[in-house]
Amino acid sequence: MELMELMETDLPMPAEPVRAAVLPAAAAKVSVAPVLPPDLRGDPDETEAGGDDASRAESESLFERFGWLYAFFRERLFRDDTEGISAALWPQGAPPAGSRLLELGCGPGFYCCQFGERFRDLRVLGIDRSRQQLRRARRNARKRRLENVTFERSDALHLALENESVDALLAARLFTILPQREEAMAEMHRVMKTGGRCFVAEPCSRLRAVVPLRIMWGVANLLAFCGYARTTAFREPPDATVLAPAEFGALVQSQPWRSVWRWQDAYYQYAICEKGPADAPKALAAAAEEKAGEYAI
Repeated sequence: MELMELMETDLPMPAEPVRAAVLPAAAAKVSVAPVLPPDLRGDPDETEAGGDDASRAESESLFERFGWLYAFFRERLFRDDTEGISAALWPQGAPPAGSRLLELGCGPGFYCCQFGERFRDLRVLGIDRSRQQLRRARRNARKRRLENVTFERSDALHLALENESVDALLAARLFTILPQREEAMAEMHRVMKTGGRCFVAEPCSRLRAVVPLRIMWGVANLLAFCGYARTTAFREPPDATVLAPAEFGALVQSQPWRSVWRWQDAYYQYAICEKGPADAPKALAAAAEEKAGEYAI
């Protein structure tokens, strides 16, 4: 079955770069209150800024309410592209000591922990909106004793990071449920250091894109039908978005990267975006104008 093809071949790498121009029922009456596992009941011990109101707002997310389910997909079913991502971000074999890696939509921290364990001199920061996912991610990092890996609750559209503050960036399956794609790409470009690389991976297989979301929606509807849940109103869309190759290409090239490499296999499409100096777009535009002048009549 396609879903169970968990460990496919290593990522193929493109031979040549493509230069970027510009560049989420009524409760059933029962005599005894149902008892659910902690992940379904929420964690009363987990408090953050915003208090109860913030917790209620976040409960309207499938990734918050059923964080354990998505973590199962990420940790047990999705394939592991650590080797290919590492080779793409650091072709020299390893990041320079003290380098900083940022992952957007880190979920349960799978890749953050992978790279934090592999490169102990690498500082890794994982960003996600879900408290459930971040709770699991921090637990995973503690189990592996990764003092160089940290996690923060934040929004990919408004990163609390300075300009040019990260050396490498990873965004895998971020855009399947995020409609503000170009805004997220702009933030990625803003926080990337000159010379740094960004790795983007999005499913081009519809099955791989929709199955986790559809199953979470199915569990939510089933629990509501059985009286275990108060609502089926979640902020996530009922279906995931699969970007066509042309849409994916236009998205990654919406920012003035110095170079963009793009390729795909049967299941995913990938891009490596390298940031150049701030004046690179002006230089490219000037060169193009000069070239056009050579052929003016």
